[in-house]
Amino acid sequence: MIHNPNNILTAGVALEEAKRVMIMVHGRGSSARDILSLTQYLNANDMAFVAPQATDGTWYPYSFLQPTERNEPYLSSALTTLEMVRARLQADFNVKTTQLYWLGFSQGACLTLEFLARNPAVYGGIFGLSGGLIGPDTTPRDYPGTFAGTPVVLGCSEPDSHIPKARVLETDTVLTRMGANVLTRIYPNGGHTINEDELSLVNTVLAG
Repeated sequence: MIHNPNNILTAGVALEEAKRVMIMVHGRGSSARDILSLTQYLNANDMAFVAPQATDGTWYPYSFLQPTERNEPYLSSALTTLEMVRARLQADFNVKTTQLYWLGFSQGACLTLEFLARNPAVYGGIFGLSGGLIGPDTTPRDYPGTFAGTPVVLGCSEPDSHIPKARVLETDTVLTRMGANVLTRIYPNGGHTINEDELSLVNTVLAG
């Protein structure tokens, strides 16, 4: 394992007492502490927040648009990290998938969306901010399983130097086909960042 699934930070309600849990996945060159700083803008007094930390601040070395083998073994280790964090929450704290929310930004959004496409279930909500499914344009997207109405928010700027608009729209199409209830917002000249409207959309799902 390149990434340590036990290297996590938490915020919000204690896991033993939380009614809901959000797994938050940071972007390239960032940290678990940085992504947890978003919790001050989220209306979720009953929620625990869990953020895994990538080794050296990067989940995989190259663009998410590169052939996936170029990003190995880092990518597989990163996907396994998310799987182990989820498994620990389910085993140790009896968190059901319907109580589990996911939020990723940039590289963290790409990783989160790819993991969830490979591991669909009825989740509380999925928030992919400035990200999309991983792999080159020729990647087959025949993921098995269903999200069965899981709310998904995808947000990205146009233009974004890291995330092509076409990949965000493809991600919408794939997740919708898998049964998710997807809301996608493309922001003109918004920059590679998280904006107030995206946080408002997250809070709308959390209030639902």
